[in-house]
Amino acid sequence: MTREEMFYEMIFKRKSFHLFRDHKTKECYSNFYKITDEELNDIYSTFETFTPLIEDIRVEMRIVENELTTCKRGQECCILLYSEKKTNYLQNIGFIGEQLDLYLASKNIGALWFGIGKTEETTYHGLEFVTMIAICKVPEDKFRKDMFKSKRKLVEEIWHGTEFLDVANIVRFAPSSCNTQPWFVEERPGELMVYRYRKPGKRGIMPSDKVVYQNLIDVGIFMLFLRVCLKHAGVRHEVEVFDDCRENEEEMTRSYRVKIV
Repeated sequence: MTREEMFYEMIFKRKSFHLFRDHKTKECYSNFYKITDEELNDIYSTFETFTPLIEDIRVEMRIVENELTTCKRGQECCILLYSEKKTNYLQNIGFIGEQLDLYLASKNIGALWFGIGKTEETTYHGLEFVTMIAICKVPEDKFRKDMFKSKRKLVEEIWHGTEFLDVANIVRFAPSSCNTQPWFVEERPGELMVYRYRKPGKRGIMPSDKVVYQNLIDVGIFMLFLRVCLKHAGVRHEVEVFDDCRENEEEMTRSYRVKIV
């Protein structure tokens, strides 16, 4: 199985573990299951092989003890993601980080994008902390059994057009901060236009001043899902990334142009 095929299969398996404990026994999974040193080393080495959305942005990751973060979800440890602060660095982190999320699911390691998490380890090798992913080894049967039972927007709410509805019905399950799903796709002749939908205000536990920041990461996650699904469907394509790393008042901001080739 190729990595792309693995990513596609893991779309249906992955889930966001908001708490890493059994809902019946209330026991934390980390009391019974442990990520091995070999698995930790594999995470580091595999991360180096992930494809970036933007080639010239340096990124790195660290796996740290929980005490170095504010995340308290019963996880075993946390992955900290760092980046150069360049145009579209947040989208790039989302794109790379979601490859990590899907890879972890293939190893039965549960994950949670924890965007509100903080750490004192704010710099690493000259790069700035961007976001964290909490992780924990979990039983395989705790992952998703039926992705389509997940709460997501309907296809018609996030997609305009009829040629790629099979793709649309899968990519809508991309994870996002507080389930905001801040994306909209418009089919045009020979291309797909992907927009970041901006709706000002607070979102659940996410402060209003962090919504744009997190949603830029989210549209990077969405692009990873979109590319994986298009490749699975045998659709050759090229992606143009627009400058979307900025505050603006537009309701719909262009994020990408996907040219069908």
